[in-house]
Amino acid sequence: MTHIYNFSAGPAILPKEVLAQAAAEMLDWHGSGMSVMEMSHRGPEFMSIYKAAERDLRELLAVPDNYKILFMQGGGLSQNALIPLNLVGHKPQPATIDFIHTGSWSGKSIKEAAKYANVNVAASSMTSVPPQSEWKLTPGAAYLHMCTNETIDGVEYDFDAGVPAAVDGVQLVADMSSHILSRRVDVSKYGVIFAGAQKNIGPAGVTIVIVREDLLGKALPACPSAFDFKLVADNESMYNTPPTYGIYIAGLVFQWLKRQGGVAEMEKRAIAKAELLYAALDASDFYETRVAKQSRSRMNVPFYLKDESGNEAFLAGAKARGLLQLKGHKSVGGMRASIYNAMPIEGVQALVDYLNEFAGRRHSRESGNP
Repeated sequence: MTHIYNFSAGPAILPKEVLAQAAAEMLDWHGSGMSVMEMSHRGPEFMSIYKAAERDLRELLAVPDNYKILFMQGGGLSQNALIPLNLVGHKPQPATIDFIHTGSWSGKSIKEAAKYANVNVAASSMTSVPPQSEWKLTPGAAYLHMCTNETIDGVEYDFDAGVPAAVDGVQLVADMSSHILSRRVDVSKYGVIFAGAQKNIGPAGVTIVIVREDLLGKALPACPSAFDFKLVADNESMYNTPPTYGIYIAGLVFQWLKRQGGVAEMEKRAIAKAELLYAALDASDFYETRVAKQSRSRMNVPFYLKDESGNEAFLAGAKARGLLQLKGHKSVGGMRASIYNAMPIEGVQALVDYLNEFAGRRHSRESGNP
């Protein structure tokens, strides 16, 4: 049987160990006689699951004590509305939000935030992270929003080059949906970090929000109570019934990550996988990438056939070899390989082998060889 490797950008691959454990516990969690999906979210069984997930995530990311971790409904897209609703209330109205625009997701954030505040695009590039010296920031802005890894466009911030803790006293808000837990991050540099779970954490439906305590209680009056960060924090994410099964799976993923060696080990693996794939793409004149090398994502690798008439044949051949969901986002076309934490390096090697095979076959055809 062909080995399957799923390169979907999200909902994405999960560790096989996690899926096996969830399957084994589906009908009866730890002798409780209940599936996790059947439990009261305030009962002792589920609360033990929730507490363990919160504790493990705090440990994995070294989240300081003065930050709250919220498990909320929706996804990153919903947070594009909930972040301004929760953070602009402490500023004279109308407040201004600054954005660094590096791709489709920061673009969506800009569009949504404009419903609640003035927006200022402080810098923009779809192929690299603009250098900080070029950012045109607003004095006294409510916050500065950045998407530190663009899932669609493949632009990722180089944290080693330094991400400021704040710019002129303006707090940073970061959408880390598609690379959270894949590299070490200094949480204390950010006012808020958020991430949809369906890329590197668990199933769709859960959103992780990490918010510094002094930013709570600043919501606009129009903010629905179920989405007020302070109310959610005060009620340990139980103010509204949370996505319980998604939190349970996320907790299993956190435990799996700890067994693997934590975020430091995931970062080593991410670097190895990305270097392997980019090296193959760079070595061939058959493919091209469009992101500047210093801003290339380790998690989401968009690439293109220079002759795009071969796209359908490429995807069909990939599927026949068990390399699934490589089609690029409809807004940018081409191909995209998402190589999240759960993707083993063997899957990346299988893709590299296919890239070389497909390019060689096409070159032979073009040169008239059978």
